[in-house]
Amino acid sequence: MPPLLPPAADPRLAAPPAAPRPPGSEAAAARAARDFEAMALGALLQPMFEGLGKGGAFGGGTAEEMWRPMLVNEFARVIAAGGGLGIADAVMRQMLAMQEQRA
Repeated sequence: MPPLLPPAADPRLAAPPAAPRPPGSEAAAARAARDFEAMALGALLQPMFEGLGKGGAFGGGTAEEMWRPMLVNEFARVIAAGGGLGIADAVMRQMLAMQEQRA
């Protein structure tokens, strides 16, 4: 019978070394996390712009209804690219941790 060792000292229970990440996976995760933050910001900004009246700078009408969501999404993308609310950082850390667990 083998000697009893604490779990940390037992080589049979040691976790296998983490596989190195493929090149570019961190950049891809950062891009996906930033896109996710932009989408979340767009969902938060959309109701704010719905409260604005029609007309004004855009002249109102069907064209404004069509273009306003695109403008809101662009605002969200620019905010996320400029650092956003920090959602992208948290999402990227979680994505990388999940990749390491899977490997």
